[in-house]
Amino acid sequence: MDGCFSQDYVEAREKFAAAARAAGAEVTGFALDKRGPDGGELSTDVAWLGPPDARRVLVTISGTHGVEGFFGSATQIEWLRRAKTAQLPEGIAALHIHAINPYGFAWLRRTNEDNVDINRNWMNFEAALPANPMYEELSDDLCPSDWSAETQTRTGARLQAWIQRHNFAMFQKAVSSGQWTHPDGLFYGGTSASWSRRVLTEIITSKLAGAAHVCIVDFHTGLGPYGYAEPIIGRPRDDPGFARTRSWIGASAKSLYGDGSVSAEIHGDSSSIMPDVLPHALVDAVALECGIRPINEVALALRADAWLHSHGDPLSADAKPIKTMIRAAFHSDEPMWQGMALGQGLAACQAAQCGLV
Repeated sequence: MDGCFSQDYVEAREKFAAAARAAGAEVTGFALDKRGPDGGELSTDVAWLGPPDARRVLVTISGTHGVEGFFGSATQIEWLRRAKTAQLPEGIAALHIHAINPYGFAWLRRTNEDNVDINRNWMNFEAALPANPMYEELSDDLCPSDWSAETQTRTGARLQAWIQRHNFAMFQKAVSSGQWTHPDGLFYGGTSASWSRRVLTEIITSKLAGAAHVCIVDFHTGLGPYGYAEPIIGRPRDDPGFARTRSWIGASAKSLYGDGSVSAEIHGDSSSIMPDVLPHALVDAVALECGIRPINEVALALRADAWLHSHGDPLSADAKPIKTMIRAAFHSDEPMWQGMALGQGLAACQAAQCGLV
């Protein structure tokens, strides 16, 4: 219980609240009108440290993708426990947003209560949405209505054949760039602004109304080499904002757009849209993506979990191995991984703070 990493959402929330109170933070909560698997309350919790009228603000976000929340939560908790507020330079504040997708965190889902991927949901839903014809080709095999061993073998073989005809990079783009036509499918962006998007917009616009410079670190897991956290900037390399953000996060940072990142180019992510949400401020946003398991294992876990919540019973005994699999795809209890991830998470927070000075 004393470590900064948690076993589940409930423990993570308790630790975050305790660390925030001990650091002297102003803490507020946003309750979601859903319940966790234990029947408990689900909430996005926010801690503000520093002057309320600060012009320069460090922002951290955990749990955008629910089950990925362990890494970001642990970093926020440890940052608060180390009394970093006492070391905040004059005029700088910190805004820590814990579990922006509390449903996904509690239920060990990457998506929210409506199967919406929060990082494909920041779209203009009054305009035409991007088409993804390659996902249409793959959809039936990615998310079959049956999850028997025979179905897994058959659909897996067809997906592998598709990859051999094209390549894995094309497969990753087809599956993960975002789709808005299959509500029970993978990486579904929804049809309107999700609860998490609305809450994050409210938090950001109200807390940062007077900010002139904002540095954001949004924590993710699931892609890349074991224990390595790649900084991803949601701007093209020729955008002046890319160079400004890279100057503090470091030369290893990749652009989301055509730069060889572990992530495919995606649509509807929050990092890319944050400058539009705060047009009065300079906004530097980084997604910190830490790898754990091979990508084929991650894909299988996502497919199994999609089946479970569309066609199975997530509270049944049959759900346990699937939930174990998806948790392992996006979080590790191994001390080595946790040490590597935490060190890089804290370093990113320190870098963002320095970027505000």
